[in-house]
Amino acid sequence: MTNLEKICADAYEVRVKIGTLDTDVKNKVLNDAADNLMAKEEQILQANKKDVAAAEEKMINKSMIDRLTLDHARLDGMADGLRQIAKLADPIGEVMSMSKRPNGLIIGKRRVAIGVVGIIFEARPNVTSDAFGLCFKTGNCVILKGGSDAISTNIVIVEALKEALRANGVPEGALGLIEDTDRETTNAFMKMNQYVDVLIPRGGAGLIKNVVANATIPVIQTGTGNCHVYVDKDADFDMAVNIINNAKTQRISVCNACESIVVHSAVEAEFLPMLYEKLKEHHVQLRCDERAQAVLDNYDNVTAATEDDWGTEYLDYIMSVKTVDSIDEAIEHINKYNTSHSEAIVTNDYDNAQKFLNEIDAACVYVNASTRFSDGNEFGFGAEIGISTQKLHARGPMGLEALTSYKYIIYGSGQIRE
Repeated sequence: MTNLEKICADAYEVRVKIGTLDTDVKNKVLNDAADNLMAKEEQILQANKKDVAAAEEKMINKSMIDRLTLDHARLDGMADGLRQIAKLADPIGEVMSMSKRPNGLIIGKRRVAIGVVGIIFEARPNVTSDAFGLCFKTGNCVILKGGSDAISTNIVIVEALKEALRANGVPEGALGLIEDTDRETTNAFMKMNQYVDVLIPRGGAGLIKNVVANATIPVIQTGTGNCHVYVDKDADFDMAVNIINNAKTQRISVCNACESIVVHSAVEAEFLPMLYEKLKEHHVQLRCDERAQAVLDNYDNVTAATEDDWGTEYLDYIMSVKTVDSIDEAIEHINKYNTSHSEAIVTNDYDNAQKFLNEIDAACVYVNASTRFSDGNEFGFGAEIGISTQKLHARGPMGLEALTSYKYIIYGSGQIRE
């Protein structure tokens, strides 16, 4: 048996025990794991410095370096995330419905763990603790396959988490880390369907496409985010500027950052120069269609958009700008080029707001708010396992309930089928 298969088999073997753990035990493990992260802060940050230095040597782009980098505040946030998960209600065992049939059978629907969850992710060490916390609280074993860029950091983090399992007498098979970082191991992991119930990729479009194309395990797609903000003809300009600035520049390396502005032609002559002045503070490059470029003629850092720009997730200080003549045209453009993640409209027109909510095909649709709120913590779910951009099983920020399934429980009194 290979090391990969052993990790998967160990998780499969203990899945029932983990799925039936008492809530108090799960919460104790999570709180201990949070304490262990902070107790090992020096080791974790030293390992992270090693990973960051190696990434910088390889000339990895700034947004990926930002995702990879840990400091005291980010590590403290990871620990706090585990504590917040411990405080959340345990969904396992919830009776979702119960009804009595004419023949006297009582049929109920009870929430249960999925079993074994695999996570394939890129250079984001916070995913390591978030994924463990959410999966463990929902009674799932989790197997982590992180990218090579964060391997040193992930090894130390996982050891801190496993210490909490050992201290509370919980089988270590509840948490596995695949340390081999080669592509062959990743591809082999995708085919461990005899052990793993669901696979969740978190990373760029290339990673997600590879997993969806090659996995024999059911996949929940989590999103790349080509997110738009549409500025309607009845928008409050100050509000729109603040929303776009926040959605773009608050943190550029995340999937809920705004990548594209769609603006109504009736207001672009007045609005775009205002927006430009704000985004100029962050040296944001605007890639514009012909009409928007004409408005911003002779402005620095403004270039012509190509067809590729409309569908690009930049993860950088770059935005595309599209001009439309109606809300219908805006909706058509967004639905054509978006990634079903998060879309926003800024408007004071109630009917247009409702039309946008109804007709935009995305997991999260906003009226007069930043797309940056598409996040498990911001939605009140605690940490998130990812943001699903598909429609089956889970959609949007995935908290505890998204990591559960259900079984039917049937009480009888001797009934037999005629």
